[in-house]
Amino acid sequence: MADATFWLANGKTITVELLPAAAPNTCASFVWAVKHHIYDGHQIQRIVPGKWVDLSYDAFGKEEAKYLIPSEFTLHPELKPLPVAAGSICMGGYGDMGLAGCEVFFPLTDQPQLTGTYPVFGRVKSGFDEIKRLGSVPTRPVADFPYEGVEVNEPIEPQVIERVSLKPADFDLPAPVRMTHGQLPLTWQSNNP
Repeated sequence: MADATFWLANGKTITVELLPAAAPNTCASFVWAVKHHIYDGHQIQRIVPGKWVDLSYDAFGKEEAKYLIPSEFTLHPELKPLPVAAGSICMGGYGDMGLAGCEVFFPLTDQPQLTGTYPVFGRVKSGFDEIKRLGSVPTRPVADFPYEGVEVNEPIEPQVIERVSLKPADFDLPAPVRMTHGQLPLTWQSNNP
């Protein structure tokens, strides 16, 4: 098995055990993103206190990260979704458009209403205290978010992921299956936040 470690600018780390058997395409997409340095140097963009820490809503501002993947449970109907719970790492998504290719989030509490929609592809081995700290930093609402009814708060003081590493470093998975319809979320378009 493999682990991924998020190295934060404050010197703290969050390590997750990857679970490719539970969500193979989602895990493959995450590993692709790590190997292409998508997360490196990124400021965490969205915190919903008491619910989750969402790393990005604009595909990290990187063109190569602006891709969607099919729903894991449509692609692999034989899989039983793991519960979206505190201590897991999940891939976000955009309804019928598909899952985000790289936009991951950490639930702060159990979120059973998300199970089966947003696949769990890893479990936190260490650093959950840091996730809880991130979930409680002072935030401010993001103005002009293009989707109504979505709570979006950004940290007032930047919370930066310096890099993400894999252990073993040579861990690899097949390239992720990507959506081909070409439709992208509004938040990925350059004129939005």
